[in-house]
Amino acid sequence: MKKKDEILSWLMIIVGAVVAAFALEEFLAPNNIFDGGVTGISMIITHVLNDKAGVPIKLGLLVIVINLPFIIYGFTKIGKKFIAKSAVALVVFSFMTTVFEPLQNVTEDNILAVTFGGVFLGIGVGLVLRGGGVLDGTEIVALVLSKKFSISVGTLILLFNVIIYSVAGAVFGLDRGMYSLLMYFITSKVIDIVEMGWDNTKSVMIITSDGSGLARLIYEKLGRTVTFLKGEGLVSKDTKDILYCVVTRAEIHDLKLIINSVEGSTFTTISDVSEIVGNHMKSREKNI
Repeated sequence: MKKKDEILSWLMIIVGAVVAAFALEEFLAPNNIFDGGVTGISMIITHVLNDKAGVPIKLGLLVIVINLPFIIYGFTKIGKKFIAKSAVALVVFSFMTTVFEPLQNVTEDNILAVTFGGVFLGIGVGLVLRGGGVLDGTEIVALVLSKKFSISVGTLILLFNVIIYSVAGAVFGLDRGMYSLLMYFITSKVIDIVEMGWDNTKSVMIITSDGSGLARLIYEKLGRTVTFLKGEGLVSKDTKDILYCVVTRAEIHDLKLIINSVEGSTFTTISDVSEIVGNHMKSREKNI
């Protein structure tokens, strides 16, 4: 990884942890809306001890204490750089919760707290993920368990969180559990946007009998290069050209016009692309 990219990844981790802590202390915790994972467990314990048992305890400290065994466990099972970044994210996150805690809460409206808390938390967690770390120990465990039992990380995290939100609903009222679950879905969507980007890139596969002519038009009109594959029809046994290219959502309309302008039979599929690794550069400006 280039030095600039490495610096950027650490910057995203730190900024993400700060934003997530802001969401937690200014929107979620004051309104008894709970995050998932270790943070959610810590929030439940903190509320029970502070409100019902009269035992003062800082949320940030509890987050560090409960996450510590997961960090140590992950250090032996996952890459050291990943764990180091996660540890830094957790330390910054925990410290900033103590900074934001004394400040005046942004809102006491539950819907506003769920919506904006979920958005800010999603931005924060998404930045940490883009930087190469995580903000919760349960994600580390889920990564390890997914390799052992062939269960997706997302499924394991969802199972953890369903248990946590069920406990929150039982202890603090069903509405708190439902608000927390709603916040979780908002956060998950924002995480996807932050982690994957706003581009809504599309992959296009075109099956045609005249691939070279169509590829030339795509290059001339959109500035996009294509990859050639060779195929054969099951029934006709005719040789087919298969063109593969990646375009933005805004270019889909122009691409369809190009395809429709070509004589002969074509078959096209268009799919979403969640992430592109490597360089895919335009060679020239659009002329269409």
